[in-house]
Amino acid sequence: MSERNELLAYLKGIVQNLPETPGCYQYLDDSGRIIYVGKAKNLKRRVSSYFNKEQQTQKTRLLVAHIRDIRYVVVKTEEDALLLENNLIKRYKPHYNVLLKDDKTYPSIAVTKEYLPRIFKTRRRNERGSIYFGPYSHVPTMYALLDLCAALYHPRPCRTPMTEEGVAEGRYKVCLDYHIHRCLAPCTGRQSHADYMRCIEACKDILRGKTAEVANRLREEMAQLAEEMRFEEAQEVKRRYDLVENFRAKSVVVSGVAYDIDVFHIESEERVAYINYLHVTQGCINQAFTFEFRKRLDETEADLLRLGIVEMRTRYGSKAHEVVVPFHVDLPDEMLVQTVPQRGDKKKLLDLARLNVKQYKFDRLKQAEKLNPEQKQTRLMKELQADLGLEHLPLRIELFDNSHTAGTDAVAACVVFERLKPKKSLYRKYVLNSGSGPDDYASMQEVVRRRYTRLKNEGQPLPDLIIADGGRGQMEVVRQVVHDELGLDIAIAGLAKDDRHRTRALLTGFPPAEVGLKANSQLFRTLTQMQDEVHRFAIKFHREKRAKRLTDSELDHTPGVGPATRQKLLAAFKTVRRMKAASADELKQAVGQAKGAQLYALWHAPQAETDAAANALPQAPNASKRAQ
Repeated sequence: MSERNELLAYLKGIVQNLPETPGCYQYLDDSGRIIYVGKAKNLKRRVSSYFNKEQQTQKTRLLVAHIRDIRYVVVKTEEDALLLENNLIKRYKPHYNVLLKDDKTYPSIAVTKEYLPRIFKTRRRNERGSIYFGPYSHVPTMYALLDLCAALYHPRPCRTPMTEEGVAEGRYKVCLDYHIHRCLAPCTGRQSHADYMRCIEACKDILRGKTAEVANRLREEMAQLAEEMRFEEAQEVKRRYDLVENFRAKSVVVSGVAYDIDVFHIESEERVAYINYLHVTQGCINQAFTFEFRKRLDETEADLLRLGIVEMRTRYGSKAHEVVVPFHVDLPDEMLVQTVPQRGDKKKLLDLARLNVKQYKFDRLKQAEKLNPEQKQTRLMKELQADLGLEHLPLRIELFDNSHTAGTDAVAACVVFERLKPKKSLYRKYVLNSGSGPDDYASMQEVVRRRYTRLKNEGQPLPDLIIADGGRGQMEVVRQVVHDELGLDIAIAGLAKDDRHRTRALLTGFPPAEVGLKANSQLFRTLTQMQDEVHRFAIKFHREKRAKRLTDSELDHTPGVGPATRQKLLAAFKTVRRMKAASADELKQAVGQAKGAQLYALWHAPQAETDAAANALPQAPNASKRAQ
């Protein structure tokens, strides 16, 4: 039972780290044999459904009971995932992919052997002399090929049997398909037989996957027509060329490389390297693996890739004479041909291998970080240390931000992060006293001076890094206080924003320079979250201070007016102006004889008498508590 639990924990660990992208997944049994291949629009969501006991059918439970490992390949589109699934199932014939074992389950494309051949979808392969392409597990792909052939070359869509004699004798008449431009009427001689057969051969090339050759022929024909100044015909050929190119651009799994090649890509870290291997047969990917190599010495990527190429080609018996690699490696020229593509179909295949190896590397890293959460923080701190050129790990980082409304209610905030985690007990709020108004630089200087003067005088721990919420100007005023005035050796960085107030770059050094961080990197997202946190904390404090000021009333500062008296006055007069304008009798009626007379004297007597009356009034409850 413990072994089963360990296995389920291992499989669920893989599932939790799967990417939420299109791809194919493969289930392996205890002998390492592939027993099931599936495709998914979202790999993580699809694979996790197999391990949901509430949704499991009897067949799914039987399949899951035999799963010992999971592999997957990520692709760019759902269509590529479906095409790749078809290729892998045909190669491995997995036990649980029952439907795909019978090719009759899926439709094919037939090209008949007639005087005027037809091209159509079929599930039967019983017509003699016909050529069949497929079967296609992804029916939309089959229809896309048929539509492409129809748009380019207009093979006749009718089912009428036609003979050479019938065409010569004029037995056939044009139909609606001719008038709506779906057919060029070869049955009536409007399209010559030779031209029609050239169109059928071009359609066969498309169905064989030789779209690159078709595109090249169309491009040459278009150039020739343009040279002969036959521009209307050249425009029609250009339309066909664009259709082919648009079709080719949609798929990487089925490429224009119509022979066998191996594709490799590598990603390495300090102690480990990952190599992805794609085997392409006649333009179709039918093998895809990513391997992990542990480094023993200081091997270079070229050394590791060379070993990986030899190992994988030997293990899987590849006889391909060409390999596509990201850079040249030291291998005998007579052994194979190396290609480092810069564009075209091979470059797309190399990019797909790169996508898979990066995803595998990310998944392994993510899985390791789940087992050891502090590993992620340490990695990011090391990355930040390297980017900023710090002597020590930035274990403690402090960020500052100011907030005000046109210079009023000016406040500042300081947030503290230890090991990249917020330490809310060390957050501090500051009411700015400099009277600098909307001068953010002066406000930043004041709060930084107050913060680090106190930490220095009290001997409290200082941060390893200060991040100013701003660009070069904010960094400079912080440096003037921290380095010049206080003589503290603390690293300073800045987070610059764009014109839409979004974090744009990390700044370091004096004069400040941008650090090359990718906007989608984990470190950049972490710094942005830290900046958002100090911004949130400063704005919250500013709003609290502003709300308190806006809701403040003159009655709160009037001696002798407590909560009960205040409610009576507001109920009777609504506003302070009406209270002050009221007569003594009106005040006495509202709050009583004694207090009414005293308030009338307070609001209407000369200043000296006002002070005397104020001293004679009993203290409000809050005031008496303060006096105590």
